[in-house]
Amino acid sequence: MTVDAHHHLWDLDVREQPWMTAAMEPIRRDFRAPELGAALKSAAVDATVLVQTVADPDETPEMLVLADSVDRVTGVVGWVDLTARDVRERIGRLQAHPSARWLKGLRHPVEAEPDPDWLVRPDVLAGLAAVEDTGLVYDLLVRPRQLPAAIKAVGQYPQLTFVLDHCGKPPIADEELEPWATRVRALAAHQNVMCKLSGLVTEDDWARQPDPDRLRRYVDVVLDAFGPGRVMFGSDWPLCLLATDYAQVVGLAKNLTGHLSAAERAAVFDSTARRTYEL
Repeated sequence: MTVDAHHHLWDLDVREQPWMTAAMEPIRRDFRAPELGAALKSAAVDATVLVQTVADPDETPEMLVLADSVDRVTGVVGWVDLTARDVRERIGRLQAHPSARWLKGLRHPVEAEPDPDWLVRPDVLAGLAAVEDTGLVYDLLVRPRQLPAAIKAVGQYPQLTFVLDHCGKPPIADEELEPWATRVRALAAHQNVMCKLSGLVTEDDWARQPDPDRLRRYVDVVLDAFGPGRVMFGSDWPLCLLATDYAQVVGLAKNLTGHLSAAERAAVFDSTARRTYEL
């Protein structure tokens, strides 16, 4: 069995994706369920987690409805405004949705926040406390400069499971390890944090991917810090298409984990995601 813990879908007729830069023009089009299904089938991926793309309260209910009808989508990571005074009620409304069984977690595009300490603001911490009480998972979408705040936040909520998206976006294009590696290791010291082996091909120069030799030392840091039992594969499709195609992303991840035992590979490509998100 293979689980891809990180996919996106969007319809530009429904809403724009304001995070798209000019360089992302190749993916400035609709990505709908049939195309996702074809990609999953072509790469023999059995299940996936659909992840939010915008800080829009309407997107998450739409994703829950979509999960009802899309084969192989087994979970949704949505969005809620952590800073809202009624954050608990907002989460409650999502959990009362007719298709709420698909809601597994929440996240916010922290990477776009100018304040590197956004995650430890009192209103944000209060929001994380609300998430902890619901039993949902919280995905961390951060850049290296925001990892110190993430380390502080996860330490305050040991009963809340966090998932680090895209390995914390290491500076692969600059061929630098530090301070990213030290910060990732500090984050991994908290046992309530998992990590997605995802998004790496687009953290490098897109024209130089797929290249396992350029990614290997970053992957090794993550596997050593978290251990395979706390690492899960994610493609970050369709963003990965900026650098390579879906099948090559799956193959690249398998190449980079080829030295692991069969049980460890099974964790990375199946059981870690299933356990974490209760798929």
